Amino acid sequence: MVYDTHGRARSIYIHWPFCPYKCHFCPFVALASHDAFMGQYHDALKSEIKTFAASLQEHWELDTIFFGGGTPSTYPDDLLLDMSGTLKEVFSFGSQTEITIEVNPGTVRPGQLPLWRDVGINRLSIGVQSMKDSVLVQLNRHQRAADVLALLENAQQLFDNISVDLILGLPGVSQDEWKELIQAVVTWPIKHVSVYFLTVHEDTPLYFKVKTGRTALPDDETMVSLFYWTRDYLEIHGLEQYEMSNFARPGYHSRHNSAYWDRVPYKAFGLGACSFDGKNRFQNEKNLLKYMEKASQGGDVTTFCESLEPRQIRLERLMLGLRRAQGVSRDVLMCDFSKREQDQFQQTIALFKQQGWLVERDNRYTLTPAGLVVENEIIARLAQ
Repeated sequence: MVYDTHGRARSIYIHWPFCPYKCHFCPFVALASHDAFMGQYHDALKSEIKTFAASLQEHWELDTIFFGGGTPSTYPDDLLLDMSGTLKEVFSFGSQTEITIEVNPGTVRPGQLPLWRDVGINRLSIGVQSMKDSVLVQLNRHQRAADVLALLENAQQLFDNISVDLILGLPGVSQDEWKELIQAVVTWPIKHVSVYFLTVHEDTPLYFKVKTGRTALPDDETMVSLFYWTRDYLEIHGLEQYEMSNFARPGYHSRHNSAYWDRVPYKAFGLGACSFDGKNRFQNEKNLLKYMEKASQGGDVTTFCESLEPRQIRLERLMLGLRRAQGVSRDVLMCDFSKREQDQFQQTIALFKQQGWLVERDNRYTLTPAGLVVENEIIARLAQ
């Protein structure tokens, strides 16, 4: 398995699956009941990283590191220090290496912020979701609005690059309350905002509440209207949309996420982590005990490998490009189409433009907020 030997950006993802939340909107199965395995998992994770680094033909200088997964902000301090030492032992860090950690406000302990800064973390991605306490309780979140504000107040003294995640369409949040939240967000000491439409996953508590009529969700028209308002308000206040759900002040785009969207090779470590080498996609073992056993012995923890065919590559470019501000090139998408396929593709594009789902500028296609609501249908139709 060879990754990126051509001097391109090198990004790694460290997956920390342990999470105290069992959120109503998240399909992630928390490993909170497996806290006793934290130390053992940490050692296995280090072994996987060292085994991979030993296989490289050259020493890597990293462009981005992302601590993500369950709730990395619950990573015990001693283990995080140890992990930092391991990463610095086997990889090189540049002065501009972007190092992000996902943070849930209700989990931050006193003294963690300066520790994160000292180990080199320079970007916080804070899962705010909502500032309405009653909604957070319904989502089984451990945080409250006061926790968010306290975290922002303390973090701004140590970190320049702070991002927040918000969810549009949560039950119990009125249109006026959403607008009040966005009006507050632009006054916060942040450089980046991610705004996601609520996704209701099957077999979650929220799914069954919606299905049985105990909870009502906003209709698509309301969601789209609020998204348009949100986009315009954020841009007026200096947060420019560069991907459908992501807004940033100049110079503060997420370099790690942009690597995914640009299909740059990256390596992910940890339970169930997915990697990409430019041609193939890999997934690690998803069973905790099997992963720890294989990784600790220096074995191959990969359980799935897929070599991408031209059609799959085109589909990925389509999926990722449609969401970017610059869009996706028509010429790139149709470079290997037959005349019949080109005609069919153009007919479908024309239909989507008429429905207000796509816009075309300079031979590039981009989703509209209305198109984002039916993104899966658009991708499926265009990929035929």
